[in-house]
Amino acid sequence: MMSGPMLPSEFADLERFAPDWALARESQRNAKRISSDMSEIQALYDAMFPRLRDVVDYLNRFPLESMPPEAQNLLYLAYSMIEVSLPVEVLGQPNMPDSVEDGRLLYLHER
Repeated sequence: MMSGPMLPSEFADLERFAPDWALARESQRNAKRISSDMSEIQALYDAMFPRLRDVVDYLNRFPLESMPPEAQNLLYLAYSMIEVSLPVEVLGQPNMPDSVEDGRLLYLHER
């Protein structure tokens, strides 16, 4: 884990979410969503949603393969925002109803 800030200074307001939500793997983000209550999910969504344009503009400065660590963490945080958007905007719950159990999912790109 990084000892200093995990995110670029322009996004210091989102720093409180980074330790828990800036997760590199899709399986980790999915597990975090499932294990979180809606107040945690809503807090991330409410903080990230108004900043998405700024996040995308910042991340577009870098090639995907060579982002600095702070930018990579910001990208992971944006991925988590995407992960929680459906529960916030549609479902009203962390789990996807009538979906495959998380333990049965196979993330091939994470091998």
